[in-house]
Amino acid sequence: MTATNPVDILQALIRCPSVTPAEGGALDVLEGLLSPLGFKVDRMVASDEGTPDIENLYARAGSDGPHLMFAGHSDVVPVGAETDWSAGPFSGDVRDGMLYGRGAVDMKGGIACFIAAYARLVEASTLPKGSVSLLITGDEEGPAVNGTVKLLEWAATRGERWDACLVGEPTNPDALGDMIKIGRRGSVSGTVTVKGVQGHAAYPHLADNPVRGALSLAKSLMYPAFDQGTENFQPSNLEVTTIDVGNAATNVIPASARFKFNIRFNDLWTADSVKAEIIRRLEAAAVDPELRPDRAAIGYDIVWSERPSHVFLTRNNALIASLSGAIETVTGKTPKLSTTGGTSDARFIKDYCPVVEFGLVGQTMHMVDERVAVSDLETLTVIYQTFIEQWFAHADA
Repeated sequence: MTATNPVDILQALIRCPSVTPAEGGALDVLEGLLSPLGFKVDRMVASDEGTPDIENLYARAGSDGPHLMFAGHSDVVPVGAETDWSAGPFSGDVRDGMLYGRGAVDMKGGIACFIAAYARLVEASTLPKGSVSLLITGDEEGPAVNGTVKLLEWAATRGERWDACLVGEPTNPDALGDMIKIGRRGSVSGTVTVKGVQGHAAYPHLADNPVRGALSLAKSLMYPAFDQGTENFQPSNLEVTTIDVGNAATNVIPASARFKFNIRFNDLWTADSVKAEIIRRLEAAAVDPELRPDRAAIGYDIVWSERPSHVFLTRNNALIASLSGAIETVTGKTPKLSTTGGTSDARFIKDYCPVVEFGLVGQTMHMVDERVAVSDLETLTVIYQTFIEQWFAHADA
């Protein structure tokens, strides 16, 4: 395995079956690569009640500022039915210019390219003055409890401070150079339980069907729209993701009904204000008689998810310009600055330093036969190498 070759590195990482929460040997591979490049490597295990222990890695080269962090995750999602794969999901096979394997795109490929980029700077003796660190977690694809959050806290208590961070998640929808993520929408989830009175379906006057109430409450959360979007963000959007009554009989009105929802909200809202709006809508819908004429107000409870994700937008011009400039230099394309998509560990990193995201094309992530073009690995490595050089040049200016 050659540290300057992203294909070699990615194959070695894919061959480690690091399905969340298993480390699978991936951190051993990374430590073996980073130590000879001058990184001081630490591995810490984080624990929390009710969640699996997670081993994480933090590596730093250099002791002075400015300090650039690269963040990513070595864990991957389950492979599904292995027989559906055209080759073993942990084989790392290269066929027809494509490298196959779970994590090829999300996101062992990004890690491989960053390490190869740094190794090329070492080989060419062109390392900028300053420090580079890698923060690699093992539970981004899991509950995200014992990974980036605790690794950041662990490093910060030891005096680590960062000036900027690049997260290597797959951000490009179609081709390298399409998109940089400069922020993320917030996310809040909850469960609403509607109380009813069980009874015979032929005698509804003796019962109170909670499904009617659940439908009224759910409709109030999905319509009307929360907003029309902002300059940097899409409109906020709430989706009801499941409705359950647990009723096996067709002639029995159930005693309760439950639905779950998730809202992705923009910078017009905070987690607290969007919760307040949801409560306002539920309270108004609870007295709406449309589906329950001549009935008392709907009785319901709501339980919020424990950890909302907060909306953020990175405005650090030096960081964004360095990455955009590197992409344009290598690909000739001007990337779109976007806040679309789901959440990532950038939502935790933003509390410590400015953060942006850029990585491979994400079309096959989490799919059977996840794969990446070998040519894209080389291109991303060159982009990362150019970015490192340009960011340190901006930081020193």
